[in-house]
Amino acid sequence: MSDPILNLRDLRKGYNAGKPNEVRVLQGIDLTVQAGEVVALVAPSGAGKSTLLHIAGLLDTPDTGTVAIRGQDMSALNDRKRTAIRRNDVGFIYQFHHLLPEFSALENIVLPQLANGATDAAARDRAMHLLDTVGIAPRATHRPAALSGGEQQRVAFCRALANDPVLLLADEPTGNLDPVTSDRVFAALMALVRQTGLAAVIATHNLDLAARMDRAVRLVDGRLVDGAA
Repeated sequence: MSDPILNLRDLRKGYNAGKPNEVRVLQGIDLTVQAGEVVALVAPSGAGKSTLLHIAGLLDTPDTGTVAIRGQDMSALNDRKRTAIRRNDVGFIYQFHHLLPEFSALENIVLPQLANGATDAAARDRAMHLLDTVGIAPRATHRPAALSGGEQQRVAFCRALANDPVLLLADEPTGNLDPVTSDRVFAALMALVRQTGLAAVIATHNLDLAARMDRAVRLVDGRLVDGAA
């Protein structure tokens, strides 16, 4: 079997070490995610799921433990190489879309590709393909303020996949949407993930959504356990 896309081993992370208010957030996290696998990360607010996703996506570092992406230990890399891997290999989706308000939906997806060296024509072709996949290609020229909440989040999904990452990390990607819109937007996200075959870890407190993924893990007292409930 080939190396997993994401391999976390004995991750530990705390804050205010040695002080009376010390908090141990992660206490020995092990997680392996293969290409094409969608894993639900189930945890209530404040349990540490955002910290875990940030470490997995190289936005933060653990106190101890290792993060490997495609078999490569990230702790052995300097900041420049970690930044390059984060830009090329990892896509992030947050609960709020964080789209650039002065640019259209299409432009929001084109810009990260241009920053990564793509030609304008290639970037626009990929952006339109992604927008079509999530069903909002007719809204390509609209700015975020002219889009519904569900449409904005679908644009954010496309932006996260603009540079063709191998790993997608999503933190409550439908958490600010009503149930009907959440279901529709989640279906669009899963269509994108299945089409690309990337590895994905999607944090959610919604057990119905978690049940639609390949498997679920729960973050309990700083450790992962199998199952959503």
